[in-house]
Amino acid sequence: MRSTHEQEFVEFFDSSSSRLLSAAWMLTGDGHVAEELVQEAMARTYARWSRVRCGNPAAYTRRTIVNLHTDRWRKRRREVLTDAVPERATSDDPMSVDLVRALARLPRRERECVVLRHYLDLSEAETARTLGVGVGSVKKYAMNGRRALRELLEGVESHD
Repeated sequence: MRSTHEQEFVEFFDSSSSRLLSAAWMLTGDGHVAEELVQEAMARTYARWSRVRCGNPAAYTRRTIVNLHTDRWRKRRREVLTDAVPERATSDDPMSVDLVRALARLPRRERECVVLRHYLDLSEAETARTLGVGVGSVKKYAMNGRRALRELLEGVESHD
């Protein structure tokens, strides 16, 4: 019986890992961090596979990725004071801006809503459940995120 559960998980992993990795990459803007998030989320999904497999394992894993991303963001956002002012890490050259860089400039919740709604094609209700917020919040974050992305990407097109 265990081999059947393992085979089901392997099939789930094979069919969904690339899409989840793409979504995690869009959330983080960093391929290595995205791989870590997906790996940890898949490990947690596997650990609970007997309960998760009968429901919607992709939704469970997506929610785990978002929660792990939020945890990373919270740990990282602590302010570190230094005497030296860092040099700018990004270029103002509009030619270097692409969708992932534009997404990285959005506030965290707006970025999450845009990726879940428009890349993973989740409904507003599914996005709200995944993020643990209300549907109205999803609508507001997604609208603001789309508006900001439009402005960021229109600036790139006008310089071509």
